[in-house]
Amino acid sequence: MNRAATAARPIRLSALDLVSLGWFGLRARRARAALSALGIAIGIATMITVIGIPASSQAQLMRELSALGTNMLQVTAVPDRQPEARLPAESVGMVRRIGAVTRVGAVANTHTSVRRSDRADPADSSGLTVLAGELDLLPAIDAHISHGQWLTETTARFPTVVLGAVAASRLGVTGVPSGEDDSRQVMIGDRWFTVVGILATVPLLPEIDRSVFVGWPVARSELAFDGRPTVLYLQAAEPAIEDVRAVLPETVNPAQPADVLVSRPSEALIAKRATETAFSALFLALAAVALLVGGIGVANTMVISVLERRTEIGLRRALGATKGQIRGQFLIESTMLALLGGVTGSLLGSAATVAWAAGHRWPVVVPVSATLAGLGGALLVGVVAGVYPSMRAAALPPTEALGSG
Repeated sequence: MNRAATAARPIRLSALDLVSLGWFGLRARRARAALSALGIAIGIATMITVIGIPASSQAQLMRELSALGTNMLQVTAVPDRQPEARLPAESVGMVRRIGAVTRVGAVANTHTSVRRSDRADPADSSGLTVLAGELDLLPAIDAHISHGQWLTETTARFPTVVLGAVAASRLGVTGVPSGEDDSRQVMIGDRWFTVVGILATVPLLPEIDRSVFVGWPVARSELAFDGRPTVLYLQAAEPAIEDVRAVLPETVNPAQPADVLVSRPSEALIAKRATETAFSALFLALAAVALLVGGIGVANTMVISVLERRTEIGLRRALGATKGQIRGQFLIESTMLALLGGVTGSLLGSAATVAWAAGHRWPVVVPVSATLAGLGGALLVGVVAGVYPSMRAAALPPTEALGSG
C-alpha cells in the first residue's frame, strides 16, 4: 500500500528543472521564439532610445545654458547712496561663509588711467578700466588665460598687470614675451607696469574684456587703493540661487543692506528649469504601444505553442506531471521569451542612444531607470502574456490531449 502511494506521488520539479523545460521549448521553435522576442526587443529599444536621446540632448542643452551663467550673481554698491560705490572690505569673507556659495571673486575700480606709453595723452584711457583683482577671481567668473599667466601671490605685490581681451587689443599688446629683455609694459598713472598675461574673451562679462587687472597689494601701495571692493562675482548652487540672493544684502553690509545691489539670476536659469521639467509624453506613448504589441506577440506565440503541443502536454500529464508543473513550464517559457527580448532591446536601445549622441557630439546619457524599467516591463509582459496560455495548458485533460495527437 505504501509502495503504491509512493509510486503515485508526483515528482517534484525544482525551479532549475522548470527553467530547463522552458528553455527547451524555446530552442525547439527558434524562429518563432526569435520573432516573438524581437517584438519585445523593439518595444524596449524604442523606450530606451526615446528616453536616452532626448536625455542626451537635454544634457547638452543644460551644458549650454549653464555656460550662460545660470549660477552667477554680481554684488555692487548702490551708486546713488554711496558716491564712491564701494562695498565693505570684509564683505568677501562674509560671502564665502554662505553655505551654498561655491566661488567668490572681487574687483575694485582704482579710478586710474592706463596708457600705451608715457607719450600718450593722460586723459585718454581708451575706454579701459584699471581694476584691482583678487587672486581667485578667474574661477568665479569662468575666465581663462590666453597668453601668459594670471596674477600670483608674488606678482600681485609688484607692478605687473593682466589685460582683458579688448584691453590688450586697444593697447596694442598681442602676446606676452617669455624673455625678460623683451617685456611689454603699459603705464598706469605715472608708473610702468609689466604685462604678464592676457585673458581670453569672457562672453558673459564684457566689462572684464575692457579691464586691466593689477594685484590687490600693489594697488594699495602704488594706486592709493583703500582695500574696499567695487564688485563681487560669486557662483552658488543653482537650486539655492534665489535663497543666496535674498541673504546677500544683509551678509555684505549688515549695517546698511539697502546700499547693496544684487543682480537677478540669469534668464537662462528659468529656461533651464523649464527644460528640466519638460518631457515628451508622445515618445513614452509610442514606446508603450510598441511594448504592448510585443506582449501580444508573446501571448500569441504561447497560445499557438499550447495548441501545437497538446500531445506533449497530455503525455506529461499521463506520466504524472501536475497542473502546477505544466502551468509553471509555460509561464516560465513565456517569461524567458520576454526577458530575452528585454535584454536584446536594452542593448539595442543603449547602442542607438550612444551612436546618436556621439554623432551629434552630445553627452551620452542612457538613463539607468529607463533600462531597469524596460527589463521590468519585459518581465511583466512575459508573465501577463503567459498566464492564459499556461492555465489553458494545465486545464487540458490527459485523455483529450493525447487523443488530439
